[in-house]
Amino acid sequence: MNKVNYQLELDKIVSRLEGRPTLLLHSCCGPCSSYVLEYLTQYFEVYLSYYNPNIQPRSEYDKRLENQKLVLEHIPGVTLAECGYDGEAYNAAVAGLESEPEGGARCTECFRLRLDFAAREAARLECEYCCTTLSVSPHKDAQRINALGYEICAKYGVKWLPGDFKKRNGYKRSIELSNEYGLYRQDNCGCLYSKAR
Repeated sequence: MNKVNYQLELDKIVSRLEGRPTLLLHSCCGPCSSYVLEYLTQYFEVYLSYYNPNIQPRSEYDKRLENQKLVLEHIPGVTLAECGYDGEAYNAAVAGLESEPEGGARCTECFRLRLDFAAREAARLECEYCCTTLSVSPHKDAQRINALGYEICAKYGVKWLPGDFKKRNGYKRSIELSNEYGLYRQDNCGCLYSKAR
């Protein structure tokens, strides 16, 4: 199966935009969101959803949320859509998949959980588009993430904004911005299973 270049797909959409449509951006963390927000705020009015029930323990979640808010101090005009912590939703979503390898079926269900929440929020806020920062990481599968995004957004009547934000040095730029903003850069996605790698 041929891989889709989701960065080129995004380029096509951006080139046809009229005005500044609304976008619900799911953010996995402050460092990853830094570049993605720098890029997308040029074209969209952005609402940011920090829904990450996979991050454990709660103290780690809170630390990462504070770093997300620090990013928003540097990138004005983004509205944070508060959502609270929901660790039990993650535990339920991955039940029975605890021994799966990193990057396997457990991660797919984690992506599905977070993208479903984002798409519902996008519909609730009447955003035209929905997207995620997840693809900026070189450790995350942009093909899987975008396929899930299209599938889930279709359920809620929201347009999925495709992307592979690691392209064009997006990941490198996120590291530069993290250093500039003094952000805490974690070395795992946040779930207990990724820490055990």
